Amino acid sequence: MSERVVVPEELDGSRVDAGLAKLMGVSRSQAAVLIAEGNVLSGGKKVGKSAKLASGTVLHVTVPERRDPLEVVEEVVEGLKILLDDDDFVVVDKPVGVAAHPSPGWVGPTVVGGLAGAGYRVSTSGFAERAGIVHRLDVGTSGVMVVAKTEHAYTALKRAFKERTVDKVYHAVVQGLPDPLQGTIDAPIGRHPDHDWRFAVIEDGRPSVTHYEVLEAYGKATLVEVHLETGRTHQIRVHFAALRHPCAGDLTYGADPRLAATLGLTRQWLHARQLGFDHPRTGERVTVTSEYPEDLAYALEVLESGKA
Repeated sequence: MSERVVVPEELDGSRVDAGLAKLMGVSRSQAAVLIAEGNVLSGGKKVGKSAKLASGTVLHVTVPERRDPLEVVEEVVEGLKILLDDDDFVVVDKPVGVAAHPSPGWVGPTVVGGLAGAGYRVSTSGFAERAGIVHRLDVGTSGVMVVAKTEHAYTALKRAFKERTVDKVYHAVVQGLPDPLQGTIDAPIGRHPDHDWRFAVIEDGRPSVTHYEVLEAYGKATLVEVHLETGRTHQIRVHFAALRHPCAGDLTYGADPRLAATLGLTRQWLHARQLGFDHPRTGERVTVTSEYPEDLAYALEVLESGKA
């Protein structure tokens, strides 16, 4: 949509972002975005946000159509595999780079959109953009994830995750060798005091419990199996970073970039390996396992070869 706006006398001398906000009936930050994107012209030239308005000046404003960040986009998501298809739920193998559901600031593919694109109809419980989602994996974490198809399954699985009757098993490659070889990390997690996008072990954080055991030690790094008792954002990454054994490749939480390069990692070596839960209708135990994706399997091969 394009608009032709004439600057009135009362806005003469105003900063263009403040004046445009009043003229267009939008917030100042929205006006600033339009200006920064080059969508405000005067005399055929882009206007700077700190420029002053002169009465009688004609502004040509283009307002681009913007997609609702919470809209579910039906699409075929490359690498999204179906591990188990049941009348009540579907278990997927989520590739790295795919979010569980749409959210503000995320423009990439989602599990919800990928299932819709593949013809699956899931539970409509919860927010529309999170339809069927009973738990989440981070965008940068691959592995097994269950999505409810029916309303009954949604309610039962949400309860199971809340009551911690679901077995969530992860495999991670962490730097160095954890001591002891089997243990529990019980440390509260909250937002990092200095970085909004990071989390940390902090005194007034939420209770967080991680159980682990060493599967294989390679010298510079170790393959561990992790059982989550709680499910905080970045929990495994934060807990092992706090032990000074960050996940290999996890530069956000202090991993060695040289080791990451040697292993060919562009993300943390962390994989949701297995999920076990009671069938929401029959009560029988369901266990689904996900194989390592190519990038993580390659990193393991390098470690096993002793070339790291």
